[in-house]
Amino acid sequence: MSSIIDDVKSAITTVISGAGDIVSASQDVAKDNVIKAVQGVGGAAVSGITAVSEVVDGGVQAFSSVGGSFTGGVVGLVRGAIDGAKDTGVDVTEAAGEAASTVVKTTYQIGGDVGSVAVSAVEGAIAAAGDVGVDSGTLAKGAVLGTIRAADEIGSEAGSIVRKALLSAAALPHDIIDALLTGETDS
Repeated sequence: MSSIIDDVKSAITTVISGAGDIVSASQDVAKDNVIKAVQGVGGAAVSGITAVSEVVDGGVQAFSSVGGSFTGGVVGLVRGAIDGAKDTGVDVTEAAGEAASTVVKTTYQIGGDVGSVAVSAVEGAIAAAGDVGVDSGTLAKGAVLGTIRAADEIGSEAGSIVRKALLSAAALPHDIIDALLTGETDS
């Protein structure tokens, strides 16, 4: 399994050095590696959700070690992972939740800002909606739930930081976030 993570870390490190557009470059790496992992290219095939998790994990680790726009990289990773999931027949809402959850958990493990990456993960999911032909609210909901689930698993302080960041982000759909945080959802 760590082979996928190592491959993504290597690919991200390479593209960061030569890329002007971190979001697009990380999106391409994530999409390609999710597809390769599910198809078993270069090793044993893994499930789509496992591929999403490992690709995002490797990407976050790479961004933390080489610098660059960490939050921009997260947007691209989540967007690409969801797009790769769609291309391999994986449920994109589930992929959005898994990608967002992995972003928060991995960022916490490396000592990063879980609030800002939670926002970036949701932004990536919303951006992926156009790529995969799904309503942006559906993917946003999956990503918001993924970030909150991961933060709550980490602890109450992380949960509070993520909730505050999501509510404070001007670019996110507050009707969806408010409904999920208060438990008043229509789904």
